[in-house]
Amino acid sequence: MARAMLKTMQFRSIFICAAGLLLITSAKQDSIRRLDGSRISKAEAAGFARTTLEQAHVTGVEIAVLNDGHLVWSDAFGLRRRDPDLPMRPDTNTWAASITKGVFATYVMQLVEKGEFSLDTPVAQQLAEPLDHYDAYRETAAELVHDPAWLTVTPRMLLAHTSGLLNFSTIEPDKKMRLHFKPGTQFWYSGEGIKLVQFVIEQQKKRPLNELMQDAIFGPLGMKQSGMIYRAEFAENVADRFNADGSFHSQTKRGPVNAAGSLATSAEDLAKFAEALLGGRILKPQTRQEMLTPFIEIRTLHQIPQKLNEPESEEAQKVGLAYGVGWGLLTKTQYGPAFFKEGHGDGAQNYMICFEKKKTCMIILTNSENGENAFKALLEKILGDTVTPWEWEGYRH
Repeated sequence: MARAMLKTMQFRSIFICAAGLLLITSAKQDSIRRLDGSRISKAEAAGFARTTLEQAHVTGVEIAVLNDGHLVWSDAFGLRRRDPDLPMRPDTNTWAASITKGVFATYVMQLVEKGEFSLDTPVAQQLAEPLDHYDAYRETAAELVHDPAWLTVTPRMLLAHTSGLLNFSTIEPDKKMRLHFKPGTQFWYSGEGIKLVQFVIEQQKKRPLNELMQDAIFGPLGMKQSGMIYRAEFAENVADRFNADGSFHSQTKRGPVNAAGSLATSAEDLAKFAEALLGGRILKPQTRQEMLTPFIEIRTLHQIPQKLNEPESEEAQKVGLAYGVGWGLLTKTQYGPAFFKEGHGDGAQNYMICFEKKKTCMIILTNSENGENAFKALLEKILGDTVTPWEWEGYRH
């Protein structure tokens, strides 16, 4: 009798332990781990996102979260189109705007890893002719190529936004490219510089960038909703873009290819990209580390300052704000180093951040001019991200 009772007690103990483990496993599967180790249920995350986005009047949103380098939650809210209303989905093709720059930089590093491209050989030495001899730059680069400092500008400087070029030559009074400071010494965000790296690569490869990146990244990773230019297969699940008042802005049919901002993708596709990047499947770890090593420390109040000598920011210093090859960096946070990229475009506001040690990421894509109004609340509540430099990004709402 005693033996039978003992066996029954042992069985009950094993059963209770197994049930407990199942409950713990189920809780983890139904929740997201924040950066501080606490958890938020997926249901609570979805409810908070829905309320926050409605209050911010954001037309449509896709969100994806990675824990330990793997997608643990993706969801979508609002509409991808109106009249008739069609719901946004986590795999809806949406304009990523300047997140393009980070994905493009990763492709550049693939070339570097294979010995097919140099980050530190000046651009002038990597072209067969002077820049202003090419049709694409004949009207804009004549003054630039006669500046002695132009001969020192490298792809690494261009990808780290330290070349001295403004964001685009179209904002120069005469629409001409020129250097505003000694290359490599200051941070000044420049889409023009990213496009210049694209031009050099296309000259060397004799192929358009959309084909090159399709073969190198989107195809191998199964990113079927991603492309550097619009493709007909996106038509059934593509997000239109909307103004702040909710009115229609434009369709998302990006082209021509532009390394500074033509990528259209989905949150789930960018999650595949992040998984591969953190998992060492598209770059070797040492190559990724080179990409994410600070090239320039940033102390400005804002990402795109109104003047060259803007006052320094305590916020930037606190988190160790810097720039590497194509990605913004946070080098001094309590959660370890992070890399990020935002995307600002008419009717498309986006953000992506990954914390390397925890392999935790959050991706937000919106098709609304109001998208950024919700970023701070979403990142803090769902990811526990209290370190993104909100003022520098312009996300203080």
